[in-house]
Amino acid sequence: MKSFFIMVFLAMVAMLFMRPVLAERADRDKPIHLESDQATVQDANKLATFTGNVVFTQGTLVIRADKMTVKEDANGFQYATAFGNLASFRQKRDGKDDYIEGWSERMEYDGKADKVQLFKKARLKRGHDEVHGDYIAYDAINEFFQVTSSNNGTSTQTNADGRVRAVIQPKKKEQNPKDESP
Repeated sequence: MKSFFIMVFLAMVAMLFMRPVLAERADRDKPIHLESDQATVQDANKLATFTGNVVFTQGTLVIRADKMTVKEDANGFQYATAFGNLASFRQKRDGKDDYIEGWSERMEYDGKADKVQLFKKARLKRGHDEVHGDYIAYDAINEFFQVTSSNNGTSTQTNADGRVRAVIQPKKKEQNPKDESP
């Protein structure tokens, strides 16, 4: 029974991180590979904790953390928290030839609200576009993200002036043959 519970939790962790990053759809059908130095499962509390160089892989999704906890509520919604210096995820975007990547000291996923939050030294990258801040919230349902830095504008470990930073690359414009002049 305990091994069944571990497999269920591993499957839930995979599903947690796929949707909010517009995941490669084929990843859902791939086997889960998890490596950690230790794993603890508390059946009664529906809580699993993975510690020590945690590497979670399913298809193109790779999550790396020093520690990861996964909890399931009474309604079957899952919540995960990953900790690290820095915790990271990387996954191929569905139908695109690029990846979305994120880094922070702590990542939290709310399966009920379909949101992911990155705390402290937060960074999100899609292709060549990138945002930095102390906190990044991403709402997968509304495809909305919010980036904040320190509340008082003071210096932080990752930002000398306490401001949000973004790099947005220009998109290539398709040339219309009628627009070309001889």
